[in-house]
Amino acid sequence: MKRMASILLIFLLISSAACAQLRHTIIPESPAPGEPITIAINSGAAEALLFINDRQVSKASFIYIPGEGGNSGFMAAVITIPSTSPSGNAVIKLSNAARDIVSEIPFVIAPRTFASETIYLDPVNTGIRTDPSPERQQQANHLWQILTTTGYQYYHTGVFLPPILSTRRTSAFGGRRVFQYSTGGSDTSIHAGVDYGIPTGTRVDACGRGRVVLARMRIVTGNSVVIEHAPGIYSLYYHLDSISVEEDEIVNMGDQIGLSGSTGLSTGPHLHWEIRVNAENTDPDAFLSRPIIDKNLINSRIFSER
Repeated sequence: MKRMASILLIFLLISSAACAQLRHTIIPESPAPGEPITIAINSGAAEALLFINDRQVSKASFIYIPGEGGNSGFMAAVITIPSTSPSGNAVIKLSNAARDIVSEIPFVIAPRTFASETIYLDPVNTGIRTDPSPERQQQANHLWQILTTTGYQYYHTGVFLPPILSTRRTSAFGGRRVFQYSTGGSDTSIHAGVDYGIPTGTRVDACGRGRVVLARMRIVTGNSVVIEHAPGIYSLYYHLDSISVEEDEIVNMGDQIGLSGSTGLSTGPHLHWEIRVNAENTDPDAFLSRPIIDKNLINSRIFSER
């Protein structure tokens, strides 16, 4: 019923806005690859479509954000610039319920470079990464289904807190990796999160309020927890030694979700912490420094007198 009510509210807002002037803002105004963009509008659009080099690379649905403290409500969507994107001109196109483009927001993607690293895998980790496994593929499909699901509830709109107290990082977001196998072969990948080098048994906390949508052992990522914080926005915690939450449980920011470890494909004790926005790898540091939805800034930009 709540979901149907939300859909009806969005439809009414979109339908009633035909005569209103569409106002919009994006935060930040010049994002770098891997950074999320919050798009906010007063009304009049259903989806935000990200185009880079005239090709659509991502999209997100607008969700109604109620007003607080006398401020008006607005529609918001979050899209991440893929970490593989080049710097330069890009555009966000706003479409209505009929999928007609009603407005465009041009912006510039800032330049960014990422570190490179080579990781040498022992026979056990080589096997985890290279051996064909129907169970591993089934687990990957299940996770992808979760990450591509867009809900209708915001559990958290503020800044995130780091999942651990330690600041020691052993691998950065977006790192270009070469996996050197013990068999002599190699493969490449892009690091989707950040790694904290911490001893086994270190407390790991939820970075924000949300619903636990996955809490189980997986072949590659070991003991894993995934939390839904907002429509299409998830935090992921991998290689845990133990899990202390259950699926469908609501957790608050700072609640313990497990203890760090070295399970799954891991070369030593650490926590892999990851943020996904509409399934896109997203730099976790972005939401450590700014809210997912900055209500005061958005209201000042789209509802102020012009």
